[in-house]
Amino acid sequence: MSQDLIPVTILTGFLGSGKTTLLNHILKADHGHRIAVIENEFGEAGIDNELLVQDRGEQIVEMNNGCICCTVRGDLVRILGELAAKRKAGSLAFDRVVIETTGLADPAPVAQTFFVDEEIGMNYLLDAIVTLVDAVHAPRQMLDHHEAQEQVGFADRIVLTKTDLVPMNDVLSLKARLMRMNPRAAILEARFGQVDLQQVLDLRGFNLNAILEIEPDFLTDVDHEHDDDVSSFVFRETQALDLDRMEAFLGAIVQVYGPRLMRYKGILNIAGDPRRIVFQGVHMLMGADHGAPWRDGELRESRMVFIGRGMPREELIKGLRQSIATGAAAHP
Repeated sequence: MSQDLIPVTILTGFLGSGKTTLLNHILKADHGHRIAVIENEFGEAGIDNELLVQDRGEQIVEMNNGCICCTVRGDLVRILGELAAKRKAGSLAFDRVVIETTGLADPAPVAQTFFVDEEIGMNYLLDAIVTLVDAVHAPRQMLDHHEAQEQVGFADRIVLTKTDLVPMNDVLSLKARLMRMNPRAAILEARFGQVDLQQVLDLRGFNLNAILEIEPDFLTDVDHEHDDDVSSFVFRETQALDLDRMEAFLGAIVQVYGPRLMRYKGILNIAGDPRRIVFQGVHMLMGADHGAPWRDGELRESRMVFIGRGMPREELIKGLRQSIATGAAAHP
């Protein structure tokens, strides 16, 4: 019977660990699989959908305004049901599902969905929980955030990212720590978000009995809460931004508030540039790259999502608005 079930991979990892980068690699790779993607963001507006490559007719469903493991969990059940129904009716073709959770998700309630909901269990097979771990920030994140520990503890496969940014001894120390936390999960390293897909798909790695040993209440405990002091907000601006001015402002702001800025990312409309700029950061690390060109007639709107603790929201908004391009640069 399992041969007829749709395999599902849960892609998790703390904020900024590289989940969307790995998901893009999965979507672009020449593997012949047709993939439906369900992605969840902690915030009122989705950004990741615009960061994903969509050139093969992928079915991508966004879930915003909450975390997939609690407030929008009912939406997950509904979306999975709708996908399965469309597949049976022949109106949608896909071979597998990848669920990209928000970085603040506890994977346990997400995985629980596949065992406590009868309809979901009749259509889907939880293949594996793949957890990305940011080698730069993980040691601190696992001290400060229960979710980061849960993501490692529930992993069937752990993918280390950003190992090129830390000394080798630190990487070895982190690997040893992860092995102590979860000795059953194999650990591999990603290079610029790329891994051997045979190491993350079709693992048949989720072991319910092993999870019940870790968390005996796994099938019955549905409560999950986040820290109240973690919040998010979205900056929107339709006027073009001056890239140099904006980068100078953000460079200064992260020097002071970097530890509070757990994650920030966005799509930017930069004056004089026909392509959108993809901007991402975690704490003190940030960078930008070109994305897809703006289409004729498309609203060129900058959108940035900030997630953090005690963020200087008004100061951020003021500085970003002062980055609006003026004069000839604003109207190429």
